[in-house]
Amino acid sequence: MKTEVYRWRVSTELKTVLEREARRRKISLAKALDLAAQEWLKNGGAGKDDDREQKRPHDAALKAIATIAGDDPRRAENAREILRRLIRKRHGR
Repeated sequence: MKTEVYRWRVSTELKTVLEREARRRKISLAKALDLAAQEWLKNGGAGKDDDREQKRPHDAALKAIATIAGDDPRRAENAREILRRLIRKRHGR
């Protein structure tokens, strides 16, 4: 038994197409939306595209992020000064 309600806004054109397809299949609009959502999830949903889209900015960020290497046990306490030194060195400031 379905107990949850979900609402969202769609364009008039999309609503018309959804209603037409539901009538063509002789099912309710709710059933048509259930089938569409299930098919979308079965095919990976947004996960596949999202992973690729997230990888690009992640890779770009990794190139821009400085790393601090060393054996200094107080590195975290000195991180601000170390980073400032690295930035000055890299950008001549």
